[in-house]
Amino acid sequence: MNTPAFAARIVAITSGKGGVGKTFVAANLAAALARAGHRVLVMDADLGLANLDIVLNLTPKETLHEVLTGAGELDDVILQAPGGFSVLPAGSGMVEYSRLGEDVRERLRKLLRKIGERFDLVLIDTGAGIADVVLYVNSLADEILLVTTPEPTALADAYATIKVLSMQQRRACVDLVINQVRKSGEGRTLATQLQGVVDRFLKPPASQPVKLRFVGELPNDPAVGRSVRRRALLLESSPESPAARAIEEIAAVIGRAPARAAT
Repeated sequence: MNTPAFAARIVAITSGKGGVGKTFVAANLAAALARAGHRVLVMDADLGLANLDIVLNLTPKETLHEVLTGAGELDDVILQAPGGFSVLPAGSGMVEYSRLGEDVRERLRKLLRKIGERFDLVLIDTGAGIADVVLYVNSLADEILLVTTPEPTALADAYATIKVLSMQQRRACVDLVINQVRKSGEGRTLATQLQGVVDRFLKPPASQPVKLRFVGELPNDPAVGRSVRRRALLLESSPESPAARAIEEIAAVIGRAPARAAT
C-alpha cells in the first residue's frame, strides 16, 4: 500500500469497537515511548468523539479543528502532556467530520507531514470502527496497532476491521494488543486464534496473506480503572502495577520497529 512519506513513523492506534481501552493504550504507550527517549506526539483523530484531553486531564483552548480550518496555529494547539510527550487534541461533537471531503483529507496529509518533521513517532488515536473518517486516518499511517479485548463482540469487530484494512488498503501486517486479559498468556492464545480465522476466511487482493503481529497483552488490572477515574497516566499513578509493566513491554516492541524507508 502506498502512504505519504513522513519523517516520523506514523502509528495509528485503532479498534473495531469502542470501550476496549484504545485511548488509554495510546496515552500510556506514548508516555512509555517518551521515557525511552523518543520524541512522541499523540494526535487525537477521533474527530467526532474526542476524549484524549479528558484522559490526560488537559484543557485545550484550541483543537485540531482550528488547525484544519486555518483558525489556529499548530504551535498554539499542541500541548505538553504529563508523561513527557506532546498532544494534538481534537474537538468533540464535530458532525462535519462524519465524512471527509478531499479538502480536509489534503489538510490532514499536509498537517501530518509538518508534524512528522518534528517528532520521531506520531501516534494517531483514531475513532473506533470502520467509518470513512477512521479508515482514511488509518490509511495515512505506516503501521496499524489494533486494540481489542477477549470479549467475543470485540474480537468479531477486530476481525471485521482487519478485513476492511486488508481489502481496501492492502494492509499485509497489523499489530495486535489484547487488553483486559484475565490470565497470563490469554492474549497470545487469542491472537493465534484470530490469525487462524484470518487465514481461513480472509482472501485479500493478490492473495497477499495478512499477518497479525502480537505485540502484547494488558491484564485486567484494578489500577487501570483508578488511573482513568483520576485522569492520570497509569505509568505515573501506579508505575509498578502489572498493567504499567505490560505497557512498557509493548512500548519496547513498538520502539524497536524499524522506521519505514522514505519513498
